[in-house]
Parts: sequence; structure tokens; C-alpha cells
Amino acid sequence: MANAFTLRIYVPSGDPEGVRIVDRMNWTGRGYVVPRDRWIEVKNRAELANPGVYILIGYETDEIGVERPVAYIGQTDNVKTRIENHDIGKEFWEQAILFISTNYGLNRAHTTWLEWELIQRALSARRCRLENKIEPGEPNLIESEKADTRAFLNEMVRLMPVMGVQIFEAAKTAAPAELAAAGLLPAIGESKDLIVVPAQKEGFEHAFINQNAWWSIRVAEKHRANLKWIAAYQVSPIAAVTHIAEIDHLEPYGDTGKWKVVFKGPAIKLPKTIPFGDAPSGAMQGPRYTTYSALQKAQSVKDLVK
Repeated sequence: MANAFTLRIYVPSGDPEGVRIVDRMNWTGRGYVVPRDRWIEVKNRAELANPGVYILIGYETDEIGVERPVAYIGQTDNVKTRIENHDIGKEFWEQAILFISTNYGLNRAHTTWLEWELIQRALSARRCRLENKIEPGEPNLIESEKADTRAFLNEMVRLMPVMGVQIFEAAKTAAPAELAAAGLLPAIGESKDLIVVPAQKEGFEHAFINQNAWWSIRVAEKHRANLKWIAAYQVSPIAAVTHIAEIDHLEPYGDTGKWKVVFKGPAIKLPKTIPFGDAPSGAMQGPRYTTYSALQKAQSVKDLVK
């Protein structure tokens, strides 16, 4: 279990949705959450004319209408000047997350390393699309400098979820043994190894068929370790389960606790589609869990949602 800690969050304007300044006792850093339309309220603070690192965050909508974070990670000798430039030159961002040292302990070498490490973490977590065009190599720091800079980074990462930033931490899927120990696995013989997802025509064709994947869905924790198959229920006017694919892996999608399901290969059309039939109204408004064997025997969706 992580150690408990206390934060101080200062809201200069009195508006909780406005600028927030975050720090904690015995840390030489300070974080700022700055909505783009509130930048004018904070930009003239003297401490922002110093070195720091920053994350610009916005959102984009993909081909099937799902919103996903977009981020740009940078470092600078003068936070104010750099964000002013980005306010003019970059359109996508809606919020800036800034970090500086309150004792002026960060120099160019430190901020360059912090930028590099944050980019590596964002790439590994795969919870956003990075706007950074060039992936830098690791900057050289002597051992003691790197240790101090990593300690600064650890405090930044600890604060970020409180500041509403989750793009640096990959959601983790527990192994079956861990799930069983937590009492989250179904009893033997009841494991649900197939998820049925409702799909609109455009999303079905673009993602399920052409991309061999399905994304932005919530997957119950107790089922993640057992899922081997995904089936598509095409909504009205088709109103039937029509295709199935074998699952290769699940990966976090965005920063909202949703997932992307990646297939091992192209989806296969079922020899016989499974109509909605006499299933209860609303039965396929969200993902449903069943078994591969149940899908093989099903005469209608009602047989899958028992």
C-alpha cells in the first residue's frame, strides 16, 4: 500500500474549476493546473519566469466518435514565455499542467531529463496521443543528479492524479491468481471468456472489421483475465450478433478507465447470426459477458444474457 500524504491546494480565484496551485510539505516543487482560458490570471506570477516542465492536454474525437486525450510534454528555462508561445502556436490544448522548483533547484539538465522520462512514461502507458514530433534520447546526468531529479519526478507523479492527470500510469490487469485471491474470479465452470459489445454500423466497419480492434469500452475487472473472445452485436436494423474475433490483448484507452481490445486477426462472420429475438428490452445497451460455448448454442440474444 502506498504511503499516506497530505497536499495543499490553493485556489487563487476561489473557483474550484479555475487555477489550482498544488504543493506539499518537505517538497521543493510546486504544481499548477491552469485552464487555457485562465492563463491570463496566473502568467504574471514571478516564479513562472523560471525553469520547469509542463504538459499541455487537450482532447480529440476519433473516427467512431470516442474522445481521447492528446498531450504535449515540454521543458523550458522560462515557463511563462514558453506557455505564452504555445498559447499562440498550438491550438489543441485546453489545460496546462506546470511544475517548477520553489528553491530554483531545477536547471536545463534536470528539466530535459524530466521531459524525457515523462515522454517515455506516456508512450508506455498508451493512454493518450502525444503531439511531440521528436522522441529525444536520454540526457546525461551524473548519478547523484539523476537520483535527485528522479526524486523530484516521483513527487510530480504522486500529485498528478490529484491534479486530474492519469496519462502516465498504465491501468493494470491483475493475473488470475491475484483475482482469485481477491475473490473476483467466477467459480470454476462459470468463467466468462467472451464479451459481446453493441456496435453502430460506422464503428463496426471502421474498427471491428478494418482495424481488428474495439475500443473505449469498460471491461469488468473480474472478467479481464479470462476473456479470449469478443463478439459484435450490430444494432438495429440488423439487431443481431454477427461477428466474432479472438482477443490478443487489452490495453488502457485514454484516461477514463476504459479499454481497447486488440484482436489476434480479422473478425470472422458467424455461420448463423444470433438475432435479438425475445431478449429483454435494453439487453444490449452495453457489453455483456458470456462463454464461447454459450455463443455456439445460442438461438437468440436472450440465451447470451441469462
